[in-house]
Amino acid sequence: MEKEPSSALSRRKFIGQASAALSAFVIVPRYVLGGKGYLAPSDTINLGFIGTGKQSRGLARNFLATGQTRILGASEVYKAKRDLFIDNLKAYYQSEEGQKAKGTITDIQAYSDFRQLLGRKEIDAVVIAAPDHWHAVMAVKAAEAGKDVYCEKPLALTIKEGRAMVNATRKNNRVFQTGSMQRSWPEFRQTAELIRNGYLGEIKHIKVNVGPPPKKYDLPAEPIPEGLDWAMWLGPNEPVPFNSELAPPITKDVFPNWRNYKEFGGGMVTDWGAHMFDIVQWALDMDHSGPVEVIPPDGKDHKFLTYRYENGITMTHEPWEWNNAIQFVGSEATLNIQRKKLETNPVTLAAKVIGADEKHVYHSENHYRDFLDAMRKRSKPICDVEIGHRTATVCTLGNIAYDLKRPLSWDPKKEQFKKDKEANARLERPLKTEWAIKV
Repeated sequence: MEKEPSSALSRRKFIGQASAALSAFVIVPRYVLGGKGYLAPSDTINLGFIGTGKQSRGLARNFLATGQTRILGASEVYKAKRDLFIDNLKAYYQSEEGQKAKGTITDIQAYSDFRQLLGRKEIDAVVIAAPDHWHAVMAVKAAEAGKDVYCEKPLALTIKEGRAMVNATRKNNRVFQTGSMQRSWPEFRQTAELIRNGYLGEIKHIKVNVGPPPKKYDLPAEPIPEGLDWAMWLGPNEPVPFNSELAPPITKDVFPNWRNYKEFGGGMVTDWGAHMFDIVQWALDMDHSGPVEVIPPDGKDHKFLTYRYENGITMTHEPWEWNNAIQFVGSEATLNIQRKKLETNPVTLAAKVIGADEKHVYHSENHYRDFLDAMRKRSKPICDVEIGHRTATVCTLGNIAYDLKRPLSWDPKKEQFKKDKEANARLERPLKTEWAIKV
């Protein structure tokens, strides 16, 4: 990193001393020091959370554990969940670990509308942990507001919304990390490097075992609980009756089931598939491309949903002995990978040390710190928005094939189906006018 000019250092020193006199917790924000896009390495990074359900609580712990962040805002349409998120932060700041943290509970402002949070200049980045049907709108508006983005996977509900997220990120020079944290775990990095270096020989076939595709929303209406803005929860979507499976009360510490319905998620094909198909894309060096054909089960030649890449490699969405896992079958070896579990045949291959002169993938050991490092460097993190979009595309292609029940030819460069109007109509969906974004 280039050395700062003496005038900039003097200014920083002056502002720092003045700030310290006011409060030990005041951090001079980047827009004061050096204009848009500037972030000094010593600065604490200010985060705003959009969506404060179950997933957000783990994300908050992981970001605070880096010692490099403080949380200044929490936006949530369900008051009880917003209050619980803030209560958990209070408990953290009162703990021994939290006593060493950069911020305090008094820093945090609560919002029911995420647009208010985006209006705060001192917030450097947002963490989006809302349901999938909100991701694209929130991420595009965050990029337009000058915020860097950490967004949960799967990246978008439709393929065109994913591309809109990429376009907004690039246009506004933002740093974007997709929450596919398996890329920062050693067993998955080892998998990618073994395959890229040819230790399995020629890859013949891949089995990905994740759960089923989504179904149309069919739950009965229930009373809307107090403190939930149901219209805002739906956001860009057309109205449907409330059911607590979509937004469970805080008395049920579970992941909500909105992910099982087409209107809000992509079933387990995108929920777990966004993790496991992502590792396939990484291992095959397909982060900027994807398969060229998708064939649904037909009861004849194709028992399972089958993808085909241009190089001839096939991949099936198929149950096998391990759940939420991948099996790579090569001409010289096989590899089974699941979280915290890597097995190969021959067995010695799993622990193979990849040499310094061999192929290596991006090395990250902490997905959250990697995002913060990329913010400081203004570089792409390990799971940049384009990567997240391409993985989500693989998942969504599968769901479209399941829906249409016929083979589909896909052009990963044009991001269109070949000569298929019906399939291409599934690349986007209507968004309510208030939340429309360019796709």
